[in-house]
Amino acid sequence: MKIIAYGVLTDEQPLLRAAFDRAFGDRHELRCLQLFLDRDTAPTATGHETVLSSVNDTLDAPVLRDLSRGGARLIAQRATGYNNIDLAAARDLGLTVARVSSYSPHSVAEFAWALALAVDRRIVRAAHRTREFDFRLDGLLGRDLHGRTAGVVGTGKIGGAFARIAHGFGMRLLGWDIVENPGCSALGMEYVSPELLFAESDLVSLHVPLVPDTHHLVDARMLDLMKADAVLVNSSRGGLVDTDALLATLRAGRLGGVGLDVYEEEAGVFFLDKSLEVMTDERLARLMTFPNVLVTSHQAYFTRDAVGQIAETTVRNVEDFLTGRTSVNTLVPAGH
Repeated sequence: MKIIAYGVLTDEQPLLRAAFDRAFGDRHELRCLQLFLDRDTAPTATGHETVLSSVNDTLDAPVLRDLSRGGARLIAQRATGYNNIDLAAARDLGLTVARVSSYSPHSVAEFAWALALAVDRRIVRAAHRTREFDFRLDGLLGRDLHGRTAGVVGTGKIGGAFARIAHGFGMRLLGWDIVENPGCSALGMEYVSPELLFAESDLVSLHVPLVPDTHHLVDARMLDLMKADAVLVNSSRGGLVDTDALLATLRAGRLGGVGLDVYEEEAGVFFLDKSLEVMTDERLARLMTFPNVLVTSHQAYFTRDAVGQIAETTVRNVEDFLTGRTSVNTLVPAGH
């Protein structure tokens, strides 16, 4: 069987190849491409039965039709999120779709905390100064997080890991989710409404999936509820935050800091070198101008541990497809 993988990062490729070599040896051919899958690049998949997609690939109905016409039978997403895949179209075309339902939650939770601390303690600004041998502390005043309130929006595996770290800092815990996590409750987390969480938290971290009900969950109303010096961190999905509302809030001089590892229009920008181009996304460019905003390129998951687990799970998804099995990773089963 011929397998093609899109959006494969340089550091990811050896881990992905090693996982497939261990499982299949030379029985299947794996082709890794750095380019992203979209309507222009879909023809490169012709002749491949399995497509390994990335979170920034476009798998809408036209792309899926092209893949199907080219012989694709399985779409295996190398990510947890799948809002970039038109599942209804895949079902109509007879394509099997799978994802990676879970991997190391610590990778994302720890990175979310890295963003929170970097913003709170002005670490990036300090590092830039010291590289210029400017060792003043003016404008670098942070605050203790011990004793303050952490609001965790989404308390699944990643949110739970974030909450355990917050508990270690000695923070009061507020949580919101459709299902309460007993492990978080055992830490003393109080489950409250989103409105109360945003109003009382000194640090809000987002860990919910992007679905229609959570799109722009953080809108102007929620941002207005936040304390003027609160910190907002998003390491989940960019569409959770209304960027225009966030920009208006920042222009008003509100929020102590914002850490974003994701952005709602990141496709076609993140994972790419745009340093020699004019940034045509005015909202993203404007975000970069605020000294209390830190933007990273969707790297929270990017640890050797997590990427290795993603590769291994992707292998199992291919094995399941070949043997006719389904699992918790199956989004659209074969023979549906």
